[in-house]
Amino acid sequence: MTKKKKAYALAGVDVDLGNLVKRRIQSQVKTTHGPEVLGKIGGFGGLFAPNFAGMREPVLVASVDGVGTKLKVAFALNRHDTVGADLVNHCVNDIAVLGARPLFFLDYIGAEKLDPRVFGQLISGFARACRLAKCALIGGETAQMPGMYRKGEYDLAGCIVGVVDRAAMIDGSRIKPGDVILGLPSNGLHTNGYSLARQILFEKLRLKPESKVEGLKLSLGQELLRVHKNYQPSLASVPAGIIHGLAHITGGGLVDNLPRVLPKTCDAVIETRSWRVPAVFELLQRKGKVDPTEMYQVFNMGIGMVAIVSSKDADRVARRLRAKQIGRIERGSGKTRLIL
Repeated sequence: MTKKKKAYALAGVDVDLGNLVKRRIQSQVKTTHGPEVLGKIGGFGGLFAPNFAGMREPVLVASVDGVGTKLKVAFALNRHDTVGADLVNHCVNDIAVLGARPLFFLDYIGAEKLDPRVFGQLISGFARACRLAKCALIGGETAQMPGMYRKGEYDLAGCIVGVVDRAAMIDGSRIKPGDVILGLPSNGLHTNGYSLARQILFEKLRLKPESKVEGLKLSLGQELLRVHKNYQPSLASVPAGIIHGLAHITGGGLVDNLPRVLPKTCDAVIETRSWRVPAVFELLQRKGKVDPTEMYQVFNMGIGMVAIVSSKDADRVARRLRAKQIGRIERGSGKTRLIL
């Protein structure tokens, strides 16, 4: 006798399938857990008992973000583990600029329909990035919403909580004229600028994700799916008090992200010729006929994180972070000034 399909499943939401898939991913999630994680997977809330030993005044730092239209590239290539890692690493970097280390991460997946293979790849990406970041994946939400998303598509969001000792917090208040700006290299577009990149590459040039483009080592799709770097471990290796300010170069580029950490009396002067801009950005600027200044406001242009230090510490910090000196701090009004 054929089992009758439930009404909710006929409406597009298969609760039984969702429960089965969630049970299957428990082993991956557990690989991110340490003794601080309490309770079972799948509860109404994640439990985390932090160990703040050695901290005089622990301060919790939280952030939430998404991956944006980079997901469209993942859909086109039918590869989903990299965007899972992107989401974790982006969130880790956002709290790392305050000097925080990550404690735990929660994800949200909203989909037109639950695809077990896609879901498994996403969780694999989350878990791998969380393990490398020493961050526990303690919970999440998966919502099946037919009619909200196009067939085969989904959206991602992530929430991270970390901690920093208040005395070691990096807030930009120590930045002063004469400080040196160090740029840590990016690994491509990271998770920003994809709406413009897709418009130029796929709509205007009519390229395909599998296209081979001169100057790029990988296929176009693989180049666009390069995983967003996690800078927190290397930043944490710099002794406390050395770094005056940090900026994660995401949406808004160097133009809009550096002012977020600058005192109102200082400007960041960026020598754009001090590093080699990766080929993918040169391709986008040339073929898209994008104004150079706008490029530095949309894309990271090869600089994924910026560290501001005193001139006396610049060389040794640059060596430790494998960074390049890309500019300096001058008196001003809290803006980024590009020298093109």
